[in-house]
Amino acid sequence: MPPSTRRLRRTPVLLSAAAVTVAAASLIAYESVTSPAFGLEAAPRAGSAACTRLTAAYPDEVAGADRTPADVKGAAVWGDGAVIVRCGLATPLPTNDPCAQVDGVDWVWRAPQDDDGRKLLITYGRAPAVEVRIDTRRAAPDAVLVDLSRLVKPIRQSHRCISTSDVPAPSPPGSTPGPTRSVPRQGPRG
Repeated sequence: MPPSTRRLRRTPVLLSAAAVTVAAASLIAYESVTSPAFGLEAAPRAGSAACTRLTAAYPDEVAGADRTPADVKGAAVWGDGAVIVRCGLATPLPTNDPCAQVDGVDWVWRAPQDDDGRKLLITYGRAPAVEVRIDTRRAAPDAVLVDLSRLVKPIRQSHRCISTSDVPAPSPPGSTPGPTRSVPRQGPRG
């Protein structure tokens, strides 16, 4: 067979292989860019026993949004990224950030890094901590926190949020401080 005939027969095969490769690469690139879990990393303690139990209990729906597949240990996504949860973070240190208690779970509101309509909250006083990112344009934070607090509540609480009314006012400068009193740690509210 002359070399030109062999070359002509190989050309369609090579073109087909190239087309399949380009199509597969395009699909992979599209999926990685449009996936709600794009950029989502597992938390450092995502493999803990508490996170394993929590992950097994993630519901099919949160605040009316259906669960979206995400292949990140300890994480779950609902509503194509409207709600993103990660279990396994370090417990936050005491903070002046706002805190809300929902069904016996304290949630600290973190200041957003940008104003893209997302709210970032993390449980307070529970180890490991659970983080939730809520796109407020597509999910109501109150409904999300009600649904997620039921899940998080079994993680043991060691500290709770307090308000300024729970802390005694400082003595005025130059006055003699009154007697000190010890207040026992109260258990979880709820």
